[in-house]
Amino acid sequence: MNIQQWCTPYLKQANEEREYLHRFPELSYQEFETTNYIEQQLTQLGLVVERPLDTGCVAIIEGDIASDRVVALRADIDALPIQEEGEAKADFFSTRPGIAHCCGHDAHTANLLGVARVLAKHTSHISGKVLLIFQPGEETLPGGGRLLCETGWLQKYPIQQIFGLHTSPSHKVGTIATRPGELMAAPDEFHVTIHGVGGHAARPHEAIDPVVIAAECISAFQTIVSRSVDPTESAVVTIGRIEGGTAHNIIPEKLQLWGTIRSFSSATAKRIEQRMHQLCAGIAQAHSAEISLTINKGYPAVINDERAAKQVLNHAQSLFTSDKVVEMERPIMAGEDFSFYQQFFPGAFFFVGSGAQESDSTYVWHHPKYNVDPGFFETAMPLMVSLAIGGSGEAEIE
Repeated sequence: MNIQQWCTPYLKQANEEREYLHRFPELSYQEFETTNYIEQQLTQLGLVVERPLDTGCVAIIEGDIASDRVVALRADIDALPIQEEGEAKADFFSTRPGIAHCCGHDAHTANLLGVARVLAKHTSHISGKVLLIFQPGEETLPGGGRLLCETGWLQKYPIQQIFGLHTSPSHKVGTIATRPGELMAAPDEFHVTIHGVGGHAARPHEAIDPVVIAAECISAFQTIVSRSVDPTESAVVTIGRIEGGTAHNIIPEKLQLWGTIRSFSSATAKRIEQRMHQLCAGIAQAHSAEISLTINKGYPAVINDERAAKQVLNHAQSLFTSDKVVEMERPIMAGEDFSFYQQFFPGAFFFVGSGAQESDSTYVWHHPKYNVDPGFFETAMPLMVSLAIGGSGEAEIE
């Protein structure tokens, strides 16, 4: 069987579908129109479709070969609260101000719909069942992956492996990249509120300035990874948002900070949290201020099952030339709620090169100009189909 030939008739449709989805993005847990569109496409293929959550859905493909084998493939469907930019997307710009697929999820969804069309036509090659998961809410806590797993719906099926992918502007189009073990970090969120005493900017001695205190907190937080975390452990503490004040000549009463903590081990995350609380308490005491720190636990780290990750690499090598397959040396610090599935089922997450070029530069995820090269589908669709069908690439790791 030539899986790439199977996919070829659906590549153009996948890109057009991606552009359609891009025009009509929806935020996390609000993907009602997107879900209805996906469900319509799947039912037209004669597939059974269920909706365990309010948004998102799961399609069930029954293979013609009797078996207890169950493989799941997952795509996320939500967009970001961001105002997009970029001439390269002018023909299919988001029609909804402040919301855009500058994350690649539109391509993930279109690709899995293409996979559904291929698999529905070739059930004679499928052993057991294939579940196609179109998941809401990847971008926003608590995470659609977590909510779906908590329903217990997926646990009705003896899923033996689950696979997910993400576009990657860091890799050339046509490249597949992953690794066994640690792949993506656990992203936790924090919020700091500093209560001082407001006053006139010309009389700072009569106030307790939360702006100065915030600057001290920010600087202190940056010493945590370098001085309180084992140098052999990977970790990040980043401030992403600062809010406070109303005018140039007013010392505000309050200032707020928002940021993220990234790590791979619960012990490292706990150590960072402890130091943040200690630093906030000490700085508050030093300035006679009040500082409150709230930490919201995010997604677990994405830890690839060794066997499943090797299958991704082996299937990729059977489909494409060896220079297109990359076993990554190091994990990355971005987070993904695919990790929730891995708490229940052996699974592997991988990246597919999508580096769309604008003005001789490739924009990263969540940049207003982020785009996906149509060549993404030429790699992503055959690989997903191959993993769903099994066979080639699996025998070598028995």
